[in-house]
Amino acid sequence: MGLVEMSSIGDNLLRVLERMNQAAARAGRDPGEIKLVAVSKTIETARIRQAIEAGVTILGENYVQEARQKIEEIGHGIQWHMVGHLQSNKAKYAVTLFDYIHSVDGIPLAREIDRRAAQKGKMVRVLLEVNLSGETSKFGMGPKAAMELIHHVSALKHICIEGLMTMPPYFDEPEKARPYFIRLRELRDRIQKEGIEGVRMDELSMGMSGDFEAAIEEGATMIRVGTAIFGERGY
Repeated sequence: MGLVEMSSIGDNLLRVLERMNQAAARAGRDPGEIKLVAVSKTIETARIRQAIEAGVTILGENYVQEARQKIEEIGHGIQWHMVGHLQSNKAKYAVTLFDYIHSVDGIPLAREIDRRAAQKGKMVRVLLEVNLSGETSKFGMGPKAAMELIHHVSALKHICIEGLMTMPPYFDEPEKARPYFIRLRELRDRIQKEGIEGVRMDELSMGMSGDFEAAIEEGATMIRVGTAIFGERGY
């Protein structure tokens, strides 16, 4: 069974990488500038290790407690990214566990991350989660609130804003997600033009298993892929 699973995860990863390369080629981009975040929520550590052996270098987790257990077992030989919603009361753990936090969605959370990072004497790299659909079921700020947050927290000493993240509505047709990717890129461009000190806009985290090719074509630098690598999850 282990060999079959290893082959399956390795084969899946190769297919994802090939699709990434093809999407980058269509957009005239260097595939080397696109990072693959393998989303491993609910995936047991044995299968995560198989993905690492197959070449995965970044893992994305949605829940602090689940991630903590996995990180204790697997260690920091690879990067760990927090891609799910982060509550302020979990920030003290997140700043220690994760190399990147994709889901900063308000001033209170940004300030709490900064405060906890200061206690640890470290700089935390974050992305701002932007809700472009207005869906109340999704976390994230509207574009206007994101601009306000950037101005409020750009002076914080232990948090580095490096880009934006979004999660469009679910569509059966990936092309329907494309307008949301375009809007995130355009928001990034507007922020860059303001030249706010202490704010970098190098990263766009957008695109998942069903639509990452369109995201790459529209400028994604990080894609968050779980199902296409690990298969359907059994919740």
